[in-house]
Amino acid sequence: MKLVPAPMIKMDGRNLYYTFIAGARKVIEHQTELNKINVFPVNDGDTGTNLASTIRSVIESLHPHRSYKVTADRIAEATLMNARGNSGIIFAQFFYGLSIETGDLMVVTLKQFAESIQRSVKYVYEAVANPVEGTMLTVIREWADYISESWQKFTDFNHLLLSSYEILLRSLQETTSKLKILASNNVVDAGAKGFVLFVQGIIEFIQSRNVKELILAKSETISFPKIEEVIAEKVDFRYCTEAIIKNSVTDNSSLKSTLAKFGDSIVVAGSDRIRRIHVHTNYPAELFDELRPSGTLTFQKADDMIRQSDAVYNRKWKIALVTDSTCDLSKELIDHYQVNMLPINISFGENNYLDKITIQPQQFYKLLDECPDYPKSAQVNETAFINLYSHLASHYDSIIAIQVSEKLSGTFNSSVKAAKSISSEFNKQISVINSKNLSGALGLIVLRTAQAIEAGLQHDQIVSLAENWVTETKILVSVKTLKYMVRGGRLSAFRGLIARLLNINPIVTLDDTGKAVSFGKAFSQKANMEKVMKHIQSDYPGKKIWNYIVLHANNLNAAAWFSEKMEILTGKKPVSICNISPVIGANAGVGAASVAILYE
Repeated sequence: MKLVPAPMIKMDGRNLYYTFIAGARKVIEHQTELNKINVFPVNDGDTGTNLASTIRSVIESLHPHRSYKVTADRIAEATLMNARGNSGIIFAQFFYGLSIETGDLMVVTLKQFAESIQRSVKYVYEAVANPVEGTMLTVIREWADYISESWQKFTDFNHLLLSSYEILLRSLQETTSKLKILASNNVVDAGAKGFVLFVQGIIEFIQSRNVKELILAKSETISFPKIEEVIAEKVDFRYCTEAIIKNSVTDNSSLKSTLAKFGDSIVVAGSDRIRRIHVHTNYPAELFDELRPSGTLTFQKADDMIRQSDAVYNRKWKIALVTDSTCDLSKELIDHYQVNMLPINISFGENNYLDKITIQPQQFYKLLDECPDYPKSAQVNETAFINLYSHLASHYDSIIAIQVSEKLSGTFNSSVKAAKSISSEFNKQISVINSKNLSGALGLIVLRTAQAIEAGLQHDQIVSLAENWVTETKILVSVKTLKYMVRGGRLSAFRGLIARLLNINPIVTLDDTGKAVSFGKAFSQKANMEKVMKHIQSDYPGKKIWNYIVLHANNLNAAAWFSEKMEILTGKKPVSICNISPVIGANAGVGAASVAILYE
């Protein structure tokens, strides 16, 4: 005999928590489906990934609390802090509105719930600069209208929520006819379907009320066949750019005006204390340079929508390739081989930036001179990898990631943990390789791996080859000044003073474990560079050079000198000449120059 769950006359914090978890798990299970039908506002195939990322934080970090208000506040803050994409921020803003419009109550009645839901809708519409009907906005509004108008017909939450599902399905189906792009692709709005799935998960839970099963359940993503009718369209703005601004001194209207100068799809959510912004732009570095006076930039995100769109509609190969921003390789090669690059975090004081994305060398070196705080770097965290791997696993057969040396950053370990989680969730093979290198040396390993993927080699064969290439790669860095090593704390002020008095400049390389070591020193950078070339020349007769990259930190003259000498030696031009990533420039210092080599 099937047990009928007891009526829920009032809802407390624990009820709210478990219903949210149930809805969240439903969205995570169907994230691939949502990615496949994502065509608005940009058909970059990441709505499911973004919604899953937004709600995972609640599953992973929150615990049930008896108070409805406390739980609502915690859910609102967790989703707002971790929101991603248009749909994710709209979803988070809805819960932010719910927390604001909920009195300081331990439990809520049907009437109180209906009123707070209805009042929450205005927060969502106010956050979006140009609200478009036929999207998640419409479905949330029409669902809230039904709850507000119908709650008196019911005596408990179970029956009210069950009855609302029909309204949700109708509203969702109507999105196809309300937006031309949805009609032309014969799909419903992905964000709207995400919200419907969320409520569907809640309804399934309240019908069973099995808390133990809910908590112990493992989220597994359901496979979903590709919808071939979906039409790829041009991506006008490359970066889906977001940030959290704490203690903002700029109001919502002014922020929207600033964002409008740089792109579209603008959303400004939250309050002065914690404000979440979203914009699609081609110029994230210039945008954040202008936003700096607005408050403390504690978080930034800039997803490459061209790369995301390629994954959905223009995959060249079945294996995805991932690296991090310490990989110095030309933009043309990164784009040609569709390499997915996650940026290392850089902070000046309390303001955070994304290496190579929201801060470019010109902005970095300007701040390096102006800011009293010396920049610090932080590894790519596990969440960033989870978000990327979730998206790639929705579209590729497998993934190979090659990361900066484990001895230099925790990025490799973050990647390994995320790979294990997403590989299990999607049942896809994800291999993570410790490059034991950085900069151009990492770039060469990534390039050779990309060419192996292009040649059609199998996943395991490529991984085996890449691990061999790691041992055949070397980088030699000529440091021009020790000033930046002293400021960054990597060299004591006393030792730095002695070295400067003696005019000593070191040569830095990485040992077999990937640890940075001093290779030699001279009394000028020119002498250093000549030492680097002599070492390469001494190796050259016994080792054939597959290719090389020349690197510099705002020192084109040194780069040109290395390029000329290497071309004479090898008979080939460098595969790239790169201004090194800011995160490496912070340690090597302005003026550093280097050569990275991959031997056959």
